[in-house]
Amino acid sequence: MAAERFSGAPDPRTSIAVVRDQARESRIGAPRPSAPCNGDRPKAFGGATMAKAAAKSRAKRSGRKAEEPAAEGPVLVAAGSEIAGLILIGLSLLATLALATYTPSDPIGELVEVSNQAGPVGATLAGGLLRSFGAGAIVFVAACAFLGGRLVMSLGLPGLFSRFWIGALVLIPTASLLPPLLYEVAPASIPWVEPGWLGRNGTDTLTLLFGNAGALVLTGLGLAIGFLSLSGVSSGAVLGALGQGSVWTVERAMTFGEWVMRTLRRGMDFAVHLTRATIAGAGRAVRQTREAITQISVRREQRARRERVQERREPEFSFEEEVREQEEPESPVDVLAEPEEKPAPAARRMRPGEEPDIVDHDEERKRARKPEQEAFQFNENGPSGPFQLPDVALFEAPPDGERTYDRDSLLMNSKILEKKLQDFGVTGRVVRVHPGPVITMYEYEPAAGIKVNKIVGLTDDLTMALRAISIRIIAPLPGKSVVGIEVPNPQRDTVYLRECIESDSFRKSKGKLAVAMGKDIFGNSVTSDLAKMPHLLVAGSTGTGKSVFLNSFLCSLLMRATPNELKLLMVDPKMLELSIYDGIPHLIADVVTSPKRAAAALQGVVRKMEERYQMMSATGVRNIDQFNEKARKMLEEGEESFELKLKPGQTTPEEIEWQELPYIVVVIDELADLMMSSAKEVEESLQRLAQMARAAGIHLVLATQRPSVDVLTGVIKANFPARVSFQVSSGTDSRTILDQKGADDLLGMGDMLFLPPGTAVLQRIHGPFVNETEVHDLVSFLKDQGRPVFDDDLMRASEEAATIESRGEDVDEMFDQAVEIVATTRNASISYVQRRLKIGYNRAARIIEQMELEGMIGPQIGSKGREVLLPTPAVEEEID
Repeated sequence: MAAERFSGAPDPRTSIAVVRDQARESRIGAPRPSAPCNGDRPKAFGGATMAKAAAKSRAKRSGRKAEEPAAEGPVLVAAGSEIAGLILIGLSLLATLALATYTPSDPIGELVEVSNQAGPVGATLAGGLLRSFGAGAIVFVAACAFLGGRLVMSLGLPGLFSRFWIGALVLIPTASLLPPLLYEVAPASIPWVEPGWLGRNGTDTLTLLFGNAGALVLTGLGLAIGFLSLSGVSSGAVLGALGQGSVWTVERAMTFGEWVMRTLRRGMDFAVHLTRATIAGAGRAVRQTREAITQISVRREQRARRERVQERREPEFSFEEEVREQEEPESPVDVLAEPEEKPAPAARRMRPGEEPDIVDHDEERKRARKPEQEAFQFNENGPSGPFQLPDVALFEAPPDGERTYDRDSLLMNSKILEKKLQDFGVTGRVVRVHPGPVITMYEYEPAAGIKVNKIVGLTDDLTMALRAISIRIIAPLPGKSVVGIEVPNPQRDTVYLRECIESDSFRKSKGKLAVAMGKDIFGNSVTSDLAKMPHLLVAGSTGTGKSVFLNSFLCSLLMRATPNELKLLMVDPKMLELSIYDGIPHLIADVVTSPKRAAAALQGVVRKMEERYQMMSATGVRNIDQFNEKARKMLEEGEESFELKLKPGQTTPEEIEWQELPYIVVVIDELADLMMSSAKEVEESLQRLAQMARAAGIHLVLATQRPSVDVLTGVIKANFPARVSFQVSSGTDSRTILDQKGADDLLGMGDMLFLPPGTAVLQRIHGPFVNETEVHDLVSFLKDQGRPVFDDDLMRASEEAATIESRGEDVDEMFDQAVEIVATTRNASISYVQRRLKIGYNRAARIIEQMELEGMIGPQIGSKGREVLLPTPAVEEEID
């Protein structure tokens, strides 16, 4: 019956929503009490239908929706079970806290201050559980929490004979028995635990019947049964897992034993090999010692013979020789060859305790006698008579005195390097030291089996150990089996431009575009030929020496070439660095400071290159040197001109006078400004010049302080194989300019990396210093020789660009064509210009307004036409 279903207990596995639905269905389906009809009770379905119909009719009359009665009994039962579950969980948590903070000294059943975190109630609860169940109290609390969770999730209580109750009834007493039994077996290693009433009585009974061992066996069996009953895991699965774990352990033990045997066997083989190598090396050391003693004797005889032949007041001195003289003859000695005869030998292996060689390159250079300064030649074909090349006296001479090195400091740094690398597992020796003007190179020979990449990764650690600003590691040094470690000197020497110009490398250079780059890390002067580069890309952060390098670069060129041999086109958007050279006779045009004029000037240089190629094609030569040689020969033979090849539309060939062509060097101080304003035009001109201008004698020098990919595009980098990088802020900028890291470790103040063309090996150079006074003196000397003769084509292109720039950026590209139409037809109406140029009315109106602003036509007066102020083409020809 419906009443019985309503009052019955719900299924524990049924959710609250299901119970509510069942209650609603029961309430709806229950029959209403009414008089029996024909002796039969009305069916539940029919009664419910009639009740629904009546309720709906009443709701319809009253305007309200009919409400169905809700079942309340099942909902209250479900809520009650949830509340009971929460109470069990809360009590379990409280009991857990009480057990965790239980102290036997706390009084039980008294409302006094206790140390238990759950208060007096917690102390009483923990004491009661422990005195009753002992360690089984933990299982009891866990079982209560489990039951509370089932009630909260509406799962109901487990059945009377379910696995849960069996496991709990077995696990609680066995857990109470285990601590007392363990304490009886090993009281020294097991801490005392309150056994409780159940544990104390059960332990006494089991011990009396089965003894300690038997009681432990039975207790363990009870724990296993309780655990398996609660978890539902079969004993077969547990035994299988234990068997697999045992097999895995045995296999790993056997593998480890095999590895130990292999390691011992290798160690024995290495010991035997080392013993044999030691015995063989002893005999080789004896032979090397005898050879070294013989070489020392021969070397001393040769030195004595040279001292008798050469009468010198100053004796020779070399750290290298001093080290060899102080060494004992019994130890093997590295005898270095003379620098004049052959290059320094490769690094040798050193014996423990032997000091590295300190090579004094200044002493080696001093052995060669310094020649007197050559007399400068005069050129009779200068712009205003004979032209005299500048004298080196215009530049500041280096101070007198020789560089000195602290030998003890160099040796101490060598020991620090060896010790620091050894701390990181890198063994080896410093075999040679090269002191230089700015940095000192230490040649480090790693032991066998050491990877050079591991040494490179210790750069920061070595920098900290040596207390240096930054160090640079070259692994390995090209052509040697050593690693180069470059360490800055505590006091760096200034490299002067005058000593670089007076060096043998600069004097012996035959090219007109020889450039004094500076000194390398050994103090040797470095000279490069711009004609062989053939273009140079210079980059570096602000304040690292880029502008000083450009000044020394230009000074080197001006010291070797006359205005007839060299022409310069300088682009200086910053209007600071290159403007000082304005007015020297080597200029082909004024120093360009506007980006628009720079783009036009570069296009003019491209046209100049094309003209030169036409001239070389007509004369049958392949480069500018051959053309100049042929021009000198033709002038000597009395031939004054030659004919160019006919161009399309020409009937008479153009005649060109024979004359030598000068080199043209284009110097751009800040490429980034040009790329920001006229990137397309500048990049196209630079690409054409870089690809083709070498044979025509045109060379580019580009400098920028922002070596990013939007400035140094792939097109520009691909055509500039020679590059110079000063200090940059990051390794990314270094890779952008040099395609490899290293420039971020430089020291600044002229310290640079030079990438010669045709190689990927970087050369570290210290640029020469030239001050503004020296540059002003050189410029004044050149200005006194004559005035510049500008190229007409370049000046015309520059003036046109300046005119366009003065008009503004909104000048129409068809403006010049419209001006020609108006000057020819003398008609300055908007509609006429629109029809002739086939453009829109608004565009034609803007062109006419621009002509009026520039004074080419008059203003509009009423309905009359505008007055054309431009001269007609016929009149312009007569004026010309």
